[in-house]
Amino acid sequence: MIKNCAFFALLFGTLLMMPATVMTTVAYAQEETPAETETPAEETPTEEATTEEEAPADEVPVKEPSADLGQLQYAFDNFVLFLCAVLVFLMQAGFAMVEAGFNSSKNSVNILFKNSMDVCVGVLLYWVIGYGLMYPGESWSIPGYLGFAGSGVAETDSSLSGPGELFPQVDFLFQAVFAATAATIVSGAVAGRMKFNGYIIYSAILTAFIYPISGSWKWGGGWLDAMGFYDFAGSIVVHAVGGFAGLAGAIVLGPRLGKYSADGKPQPMPGHSLPIAALGVFILWFGWYGFNPGSQLVFSDKTDIDAMMLIATNTTLAAAAGGIAATVLSWVLFSKPDLSMALNGILAGLVGITANCDGVTNPGAMAIGAIAGVIVVLAIIALDKLKIDDPVGAFPVHGACGVWGGIATGIFGVKYEGETANMVAQITGSIVIPLYAFVTMLILFFILKGVGLLRVSPEEEEKGLDISEHGMSAYTH
Repeated sequence: MIKNCAFFALLFGTLLMMPATVMTTVAYAQEETPAETETPAEETPTEEATTEEEAPADEVPVKEPSADLGQLQYAFDNFVLFLCAVLVFLMQAGFAMVEAGFNSSKNSVNILFKNSMDVCVGVLLYWVIGYGLMYPGESWSIPGYLGFAGSGVAETDSSLSGPGELFPQVDFLFQAVFAATAATIVSGAVAGRMKFNGYIIYSAILTAFIYPISGSWKWGGGWLDAMGFYDFAGSIVVHAVGGFAGLAGAIVLGPRLGKYSADGKPQPMPGHSLPIAALGVFILWFGWYGFNPGSQLVFSDKTDIDAMMLIATNTTLAAAAGGIAATVLSWVLFSKPDLSMALNGILAGLVGITANCDGVTNPGAMAIGAIAGVIVVLAIIALDKLKIDDPVGAFPVHGACGVWGGIATGIFGVKYEGETANMVAQITGSIVIPLYAFVTMLILFFILKGVGLLRVSPEEEEKGLDISEHGMSAYTH
């Protein structure tokens, strides 16, 4: 007790003495004027000082960015792009969940395996061939149409240190996950009946050759870019390519067993897990914040950050409007709200806004998304009328709505290099690239069919691709 009292008495005394000590110190400091701050009265001000005195009080001298600031901006730009690439990579999980959930449980392993190989095969071949084809630089063999800058990507570049400069490795990473996305879209359209080895061949050719060549026409500075075609983040370059490739595969493969009755009426073949499919859609929506805002590429100044936030908001509004529009239309047509249509409507809105998210207003984004939601429902119905079996709606979502995104860019007056998007260029690009993907993939799928690498046997399909192709099941009990 005595020790405690002594302690508190000492503490109290110290606190009482502190203000006096501080005041003494401050007073001493105020009395002592540093010698270097004293200016002799007779000293004549320099010309520089006179100039500063004459400057208006509200003017603040503008300083050039220091080298350190430039390096900081460089680091910020590259780090944010890396994070966006990771978000786009996460979309692979979303595609896997959507496709598995919308299909029979007996094909889940096969679908997950295909999505995994899209990334593994695609990234390696894109490094060896695809990246050089898509971004040929000055190495055009046929100017504007075909070029090749060589394999691989630079691992060092000491000349880069300022804002807006992208290190080649992170640029490749961002572009490679886009290529994998284009390939994965097809997996859902051919689910449940395509041989695994045939699918690997398809995925390799699309990521190494088909996607990069058409991509170079726009993003590589090719003939469509020179024409004025605009596709900010890839409604056409990525999604329509995957969607129309999927359509080619679905046509050549033919429908799943039991999909259509003898008189041609479509029979319901519900997926084994709508919760998994819904989770996949939300993962895709989340990943789209890397896909669209990341395509701004530069983030270290106010203008770019403002643009990035507009892009993110437009992406959100379009997805929401697509989901609502698809829900309302399917409710009217089928008398009950259809979850699968709503989920595809969300994805349709995301695809439709991808080409133009940087250049439309918020209401414009909602209109584009809503129209995409209507298009996806009508396209799904049209495929059933044509007896084309697309188990997850890959073509309606990515193909049909991808084309809508390209055309909507012209309709809504998106600015490209200071001028309103050329409608002729938008229509041209929105037709030529999907048609190119469809025709080339149609030829490839017919070749695979001819050599017996396309479709599994009816017995294997009935048993399920998990067992027949891989000898394992996703669900053991």
